[in-house]
Amino acid sequence: MGPGPVDVDPRVLRAMSMPLLGQFDPHFTAYMNETMGLYRQVFRTENRATLLVDGSARAGIEAVLASALAPGDKVLVPVFGRFGHLLAEIAARCRAEVVTIETQWGTVFPPEIIETAVRAHRPMLLALVHGDTSTTMAQPLEDIGQICRELGVVLYVDATATIAGMALETDAWSLDAVSCGLQKCLSGPPGCAPVTVNERVEVLVRRRRHVERGLVGPEDEESGAGPVIQSNYLDLGMLIDYWSERRLNHHTEATSMLYAARECARIMLEEGHEPRQSRHRLAGRALAAGLGALELRVFGDPAYRMPNVTGVYIPEGVPGEAVRAALLEDFGIEIGTSFGPLHGRIWRIGTMGYGCTRVNVLSCLAALGTTLRRFGHRASPHEAVAAARAIYEGG
Repeated sequence: MGPGPVDVDPRVLRAMSMPLLGQFDPHFTAYMNETMGLYRQVFRTENRATLLVDGSARAGIEAVLASALAPGDKVLVPVFGRFGHLLAEIAARCRAEVVTIETQWGTVFPPEIIETAVRAHRPMLLALVHGDTSTTMAQPLEDIGQICRELGVVLYVDATATIAGMALETDAWSLDAVSCGLQKCLSGPPGCAPVTVNERVEVLVRRRRHVERGLVGPEDEESGAGPVIQSNYLDLGMLIDYWSERRLNHHTEATSMLYAARECARIMLEEGHEPRQSRHRLAGRALAAGLGALELRVFGDPAYRMPNVTGVYIPEGVPGEAVRAALLEDFGIEIGTSFGPLHGRIWRIGTMGYGCTRVNVLSCLAALGTTLRRFGHRASPHEAVAAARAIYEGG
């Protein structure tokens, strides 16, 4: 019950055990096509270029930024936690000109602050984290895309922590590029990064298109006039060619991870966007109520807390790491620590995907309350469970 990776859905594990197929086997390429279609539904988009990048969620981030950002391009990164800093670092490694704005951890940016920064700095690209698990805060996106469209700015969003647990409307919110991972609310293993980019981003990538010399055939058009994308493995132009009807060979596809990603999407879509989001919201409310009954204070601006991961202040005088260790040893429950300025100050408790259940929430509260009493904190596990149960019974 940390902020990810989380327990993998048994259906996904079963799918991963299926026999491997060659990457050009017609059954396998049919799975590729089906998976693209499924993730268009997951991302809520019609984008043709919706595909998988083999690697953890960070591989998806790097594929988008390294392919869209040419050296010298200006990128603006609003930072409200650890992963905003990560976007800035990756963009800098792409030799982009990086501008950051920052807000206190535990808060997010009002749209007007981002608009002011975009107007002031005139970036080519705005890179934004949707939900930052380091702070448990979610940045509202509904107005940001339209701001970027009006000002001619490309908007990239890292939705790793929010996809399948919170609303994400790629097309309706005018998001130009979105990437994520399987290991949080999609309840898959780390190692695969679904990505979607629209035609605006495809144009940027085509300007830098490159075909490996050993693959060039008589039907290949000229390479793009822009600078070659520095990464071969994470070259989004090459990946788009590989996932397109041409199947221009790039890498050996991670067969079992594709099976996993396909099943993650199937499970999510069977449940439905709104029922799944509602399940996460209810679990987040129940967990917060139980934590309050344990006389613990939830971290961050309550208006922008993610429903699928909750930060909670460690009580004064309580050894945070010792509590985490005892929870794991005595009850088999893992909760997360935090990073940077929040390290040693808060725990992070995840209610994500397959693990986002009533029994997990109630068990976690009972175990945490019992463990806190052991370390001298006044707490009533019974009251915590009762408070959370009342939320569940009230819907």
